[in-house]
Amino acid sequence: MTPEFPHPLVLAHVPAGGQRLRLVADAAQCAALARRMGILAVHALVAELDLRPAEEGRIAVRGRLSAEVEQECVVSLEPVRQNIAEDIAWRLLPDGMEPTDGDDDPDDIESAGGVVDLGEAVAQQLSLALDPYPRAPNAQRPDDPGAGGAHGPFAMLARLKRPG
Repeated sequence: MTPEFPHPLVLAHVPAGGQRLRLVADAAQCAALARRMGILAVHALVAELDLRPAEEGRIAVRGRLSAEVEQECVVSLEPVRQNIAEDIAWRLLPDGMEPTDGDDDPDDIESAGGVVDLGEAVAQQLSLALDPYPRAPNAQRPDDPGAGGAHGPFAMLARLKRPG
């Protein structure tokens, strides 16, 4: 699989004082990510990352992901634009180091040969941040309360009970 948003990082090349990275997806990368995620569009994707060497060869990553995406409304199927802003907290692990599962720990990202694809990590973070049930502001299902009329198994009984 060819990554849609490749940004390989050699862990050994992170300076002792750390470094800041800004990853910005271009139009082709945004389109490829939208196809992969099965959404209408990724209009913008930016990740601001601060990398700091940590104990045992790990790299601590803190930052922010910002994106503008467009998905289909689950009710009306009309396009719904959303802005996403997510904090990032990762630990990049040197080759062969096993991830740990602490509740308050940052997400561990394993390296292959001492290399981590930061773009792929950002893409996965974006996919987790997507609204699983995007809904247009005024979209209502027919069975929603207040959707304009009673529906469902007891709707007919309610109408029979009303006078005139």
